[in-house]
Amino acid sequence: MRHSFVSLLPDSGVPIEHLSRLVGHANAVVTETVYHLQIRPVIQEGATAMDGLFGGGREA
Repeated sequence: MRHSFVSLLPDSGVPIEHLSRLVGHANAVVTETVYHLQIRPVIQEGATAMDGLFGGGREA
């Protein structure tokens, strides 16, 4: 049940820090370590969005 919870909430825009508190972890690092496979797509999506905003991949 927790794995489903951790996979669905980030897809709905819940920040990892909030998710960490909801599942009872001491901090977001614990959540990222334990559930990295479930939250990796969300992290990748965020990284891709930031690259688009700040020109990631462009050569100077």
